[in-house]
Amino acid sequence: MEPLRPKRLNPGDTVAVAALSGPCLPQWRSELDSGVAALEGMGFRVQVTPLVAAGGNRFWRAAPPEAQAAELNALLNDPEVRAIVAFTGGNATTAYLDRIDYDAIRRDPKPLLGYSDLSALHLAFHSQTGLVGMHTDLASGIGDGAWPDATPERRRVVRDLLRGLLTGELAEVSLPAENAWETWRPGRATGRLVGGLLDRLINVQASPYRLAPETWDGAVFFWEDVGRNLGHVWNQLHVLRMCGVFDRVGAMVVGIPLDVDLPAGSEFHPVLVRDVVLDVLADYDFPVLAGVDFGHTGPNLPMPIGALASVDATARELRLLEPVVA
Repeated sequence: MEPLRPKRLNPGDTVAVAALSGPCLPQWRSELDSGVAALEGMGFRVQVTPLVAAGGNRFWRAAPPEAQAAELNALLNDPEVRAIVAFTGGNATTAYLDRIDYDAIRRDPKPLLGYSDLSALHLAFHSQTGLVGMHTDLASGIGDGAWPDATPERRRVVRDLLRGLLTGELAEVSLPAENAWETWRPGRATGRLVGGLLDRLINVQASPYRLAPETWDGAVFFWEDVGRNLGHVWNQLHVLRMCGVFDRVGAMVVGIPLDVDLPAGSEFHPVLVRDVVLDVLADYDFPVLAGVDFGHTGPNLPMPIGALASVDATARELRLLEPVVA
């Protein structure tokens, strides 16, 4: 399927902050306010949706699946809303993939912003419509409410990059590393970015909204994860191997997994994420670049799913090669 680029944003366009995953509990209101202020500072009008404003929750979700899908579908069909950004992540999106109005995306493609649990939406949107998904910070991370260790300069660099991609002012651009990235296997490749949170990718691939096998042909597969037993990561990478993903991809880019380790006190320490990845990939020779600035540890570099990118794992560089908006 050909990539479907969302329409570019213009100054004054409306961006909706929506409760697509977890709730906006009272103690997180300051993160919401900070995210809204940051989006306004980028030149956009901001609309906070009713589910965010209500601050309610159903278990760990902002609302039941049918309510979250209804709010998302209303935004997809609203011509005044030009982009949608999730307030926060959680565990919700997989449950309503079958309730989404995919025809609305085809009629009026608009950027969807977020990562973590939002990976399931990005991947389903891409498999069903070809939409280029903006795997990037949630509203809480776009503002100053998250990433307490991030410097003001790094926040500015990432926000400016995100704004430039959304408006089309930036097209071919090298993604800036904060700290030195790592070469886990040398080499170069060019392909379309595909990936996200590893756990949500596995969920989607087990659903009717899975990516077609040819999506992986020459792809730059990127992933991260959080709060997982390293053995589970090893198993899930093997699932992708058995699905033929690694027979097709051109490169792998690993973000910064957080709290992905063996259980405390395990007699099998020390085992690192690098060890696990290279163990699974023992029979493959494509390049692997790691430590790239996306994940649950700091301001997320935009990783637009479906966009053409080049990877030089030897030189530790990652470059977007085309506009991500139309």
